[in-house]
Amino acid sequence: MLVFLAELLTQLYSGFNVFSYLTLRAILGLLTALLLALLVGPVMIRRLSQYQIGQQVRSDGPQTHLKKAGTPTMGGALILVAIAVSTLLWADLRNPYVWIVLGVTLAFGAIGWVDDYRKLVKKNSKGLSAKEKYFWQTIAGALAALLLYLIAKTPVSTQLIVPFFKHVAIDLGPWFLLLAYLTIVGSSNAVNLTDGLDGLAIMPTVMVAGGLGVIAYVTGNSVFAGYLGIPYISGVGEMIVFCGAIFGAGLGFLWFNAYPAQVFMGDVGALALGAALGIVAVIVRQEIVLVIMGGVFVMETVSVILQVGSYKLTGRRIFRMAPIHHHFELKGWPEPRVIVRFWIITVILVMIGLSTLKIR
Repeated sequence: MLVFLAELLTQLYSGFNVFSYLTLRAILGLLTALLLALLVGPVMIRRLSQYQIGQQVRSDGPQTHLKKAGTPTMGGALILVAIAVSTLLWADLRNPYVWIVLGVTLAFGAIGWVDDYRKLVKKNSKGLSAKEKYFWQTIAGALAALLLYLIAKTPVSTQLIVPFFKHVAIDLGPWFLLLAYLTIVGSSNAVNLTDGLDGLAIMPTVMVAGGLGVIAYVTGNSVFAGYLGIPYISGVGEMIVFCGAIFGAGLGFLWFNAYPAQVFMGDVGALALGAALGIVAVIVRQEIVLVIMGGVFVMETVSVILQVGSYKLTGRRIFRMAPIHHHFELKGWPEPRVIVRFWIITVILVMIGLSTLKIR
C-alpha cells in the first residue's frame, strides 16, 4: 500500500525512491510486525484471560504441563494480524504472489481458529474433526496450488529444483499441483505438531522464514540468481517482505510465548504459520530445502507417524510419548533444555539450507 504512495511522492522528491528497494521494505515490514505484536500482545492476553480462553492440558502428558492449564490460547491471531497489516503496508500489492501467500495464511488461520473456538469456547473437546480439518486444508491448499500453476510464466516455476546440483531440475507438469498441495498442507500440520512447548514452534518458524526470505530475494534478482547458478523467477523477490513480516511477528509473539509462556498460539497460529512457510517454499521452488531447514518440524511429524504405526502394527510404542519433544521431557529433560536444543538444531539446519545457494 505504501509502495503506491512512495511512487507518487517520488515525483515530488526523488528521495522517496528508496522505498522501492526490497531490502528496506523487508526491514520495515519486520519492524512494523514486531511493533504491532508487542503493542497488541498485552491487550490480547488480557482479553483472552477475561473470556477464559485457556489451554487444556492432557492428563496423560508430562506432569510439568499441568500448571499450564488455563494459560490464554489462540494468541496466534496476534501473529496473523501483525503479518497481514505489515505485508499490506510494505509489499507491492500488484504482485499476485503477495495475495496468494496472504490468502493461504489467513485461510489456514481460519481453519485453526474454528478448531480452537470449538475446543476452548464451545468446550467441544474434539474441535474440528480430522475429516473436517483435512477437507478444508485440502480446499485451501489445492486452490493455492492451482493458482500458482495457472500464473506460472516460465517452465522453472513448475520444476522441482534439486539442491546441491547446479543443473538438476525435474519438470513436473501437472504433478506440480500435487507437490505444492502436499508441501502446503504437510508444512501446516508439521508446525502444528511441533507447537507443544513454550516457544518451541515459533522460533524455528522465525528462523526458517528468515532463510526462505533470503532465498526469495536472490531467486527474484536476476544478477544474484545468475551468480549463484540458481533459477531466476520474476516477482518472487517480493516474498522477502512477507517473510520479514513473519520474522517480526514471530519475535513479537515470542516475547510473550517464551518460557514460562503467558500465551499460546493455538491452531490458529500454528496451522497458518506452517502453511505460510509451505507456500513460500513452493513459490521460490525450494520444497526440498524447506524439508532441510524445517528438519525439526519433519522430525516431530515422523515421530508421530512412527509411534502410531508401531502401535497399530505391534502394539508397542517407540517413544515414551509423541511428538518427540514430549519423549525427551519424559526422559527427564527440563522443558527449557528441550526448547533451546531444538532451536540450536534449527539454526544449523537453516545454515545448511542456505549453503545450497552456493554449494552446487
